[in-house]
Formats: sequence, structure tokens, C-alpha cells
Amino acid sequence: MDKKEDFILTPRTIYNFKPQEKIVYDAIIIGTGIAGFSAAMYAARLGLKVLVVGEMTGGKITLTESIENYPGFVSINGLKLAELIENHAKDYDIDILIDIVEKISRKKGNLYVAYTTKKRFTGKTIIIATGTIEKKLDVHGEKEFTGNGVSYCAICDATTTKNKIVAVVGGGDSAVKEANLLAKYAKKVYIINNEPKLHAEAHHLNSLDNNVQKNKIKVINSAKIISINGKSSVESITFIKNNQTSSVPVDWIFIYVGQMPKIIGKEIGIKTNKNNEIIVNVNCETNVKGAYAAGDVTSNSWKQAIIAAAQGVTAAFSAYNYITKKE
Repeated sequence: MDKKEDFILTPRTIYNFKPQEKIVYDAIIIGTGIAGFSAAMYAARLGLKVLVVGEMTGGKITLTESIENYPGFVSINGLKLAELIENHAKDYDIDILIDIVEKISRKKGNLYVAYTTKKRFTGKTIIIATGTIEKKLDVHGEKEFTGNGVSYCAICDATTTKNKIVAVVGGGDSAVKEANLLAKYAKKVYIINNEPKLHAEAHHLNSLDNNVQKNKIKVINSAKIISINGKSSVESITFIKNNQTSSVPVDWIFIYVGQMPKIIGKEIGIKTNKNNEIIVNVNCETNVKGAYAAGDVTSNSWKQAIIAAAQGVTAAFSAYNYITKKE
């Protein structure tokens, strides 16, 4: 099989905006990423009337260059995977709205109301699949140079780093993976990690070792960034290591220090854990009847696309069972 012709993508971002305020949906799904569209596909397949609401189709996985741990694909671009799942969901009769859900409420009859910026929609069940947002370093220069030398997306800005010196802050899988990507373009990549060692998948660490040997990447462990410096754009970073302050010249800094769940639903009593993640059981049920959650926003320890898809499907089945028993 020719890898360039593995699949055909149908046009994206062309929607028949059909959301209706006067009807009662069986399931309102908040989130248009892997978990959200997986839930939408299965819920519609089960015969439920579905509304999907989200800010950006595809979710954050669209910002990943290569995914190598999704069953069925040895390697696939994140945007392409998101397109495939989205288009599969759109093959069913679902309503889609690109908007922000600002809050949720419950009303008589155990119905849910989702309030967007301009409208409100009623549903028998709600599935929260809002994902995460990036954590910030909260250091001098971060806010000032965001978009002008400070980035949270290597795949977005990698080509602009050609022959430049860049730094990646973080020590997890995302940081190592994106450092390897940047090494294809940049003259030099520093990884600034505040822990004693990196924590990433073996495959990504092997690629990192190759880049270190080629002098493309240098890893600085046990170091904490204290400032991002420059005049009109980023010129250097300052960090502390072994109680000593050092600076290195860089043109770009990419920040991968973790994610925070993007929570909605506390207003109706949905419980979260100490990490502010929505607590769910194996059926993706929250503590509130008829309310479910799926994907990276949940208390599941593993934040992977395949798990988000599985949780989306699980939440859809749970919503279906709830409605069926109730009726």
C-alpha cells in the first residue's frame, strides 16, 4: 500500500450549523477533540439526538506532528487523525456548533442546559470532553514575548526556527518529542528540565540520544528558568542550576511544563480531584446522574488519544443506558 494514499480526507470546517434551542437533545457533548467526536459518533450510532459544541475542531492533537501509538497507524499526523475521526462522526446525523460553553445548569426533570456565548441548549445528558490547556512558567518575559519568541506549539512554529537557537522547557514526553522535531530545523536545541532526569517514552529518548550525539540537542537537567530576556523579541533565557545563575542565548523558547484540565461542570456539583480533574468511574460516570466526562479532562492517569477515544465511546454508551432506563 502506498503510504501517501492510505486514506482520503473529506473537506473539514464546512458545517451545516443545525443546533436548535427549542428541542431537547439526548446528549450534549462539550468538546470537539478526539473524545468529543468519538462520543458523538457512537451516541448518534445508538440513535441519540446529539449536539457537539466546542471552540476548535480537532482539539490539541491537531498540533502534534507525528502520533506513533494509535492502533491502526504506524505513524500518523495529529491533524490527519483528528480529521478522520471528525469526518467519521459527521457521517452520522449530528449537530455541530463552534462556540464556547460558558456554564451548565440543571432544571426540572433532570435536564441539563448548556449556555454558550449567545444561545442555550437543553439535553437529557451531558458529556464533558473539554481537554486541557497549557501550564505557564509564570516568569518574567513569558507573557511579553508570547507569539514573538515564546511558543507552546513546536509544530506551529518549527519552520521559523531554521538555523536558530531554541530552548524547550520541560522534561516529559511532550518536551522530548518536540525537541526532536525542532532539531530538524534549529541550529541548536537546549532542553531545560527542572528534574534530575527526563521522563519520556523509550522511543523518543532513543531519538533524543541520536540528536545529542550529533550535537543538535543539549540537555540541562535540574535547572529552573527564572526569566526570558530580550528587547523586541527573545534573546536569551536565565536559569538556576546548582545554586548558580546562568544564561544562554536563544531565539525561541518552547514551553512544555504540563497541562491543566479545562473544567466546566462544578456549578452543577461535579466533583474533581486534587489535580482539578473530573472524577469518573470505569463507565465515565461523574457523581452527578446523567453527567459524564471523557478524555484528558478526567481523572484517568493516562492522557493518550486512544484512551480519549475509548472514554468518549464509553461515555456515549453510559448516556444511552441512562436514557433508555429512564424512559
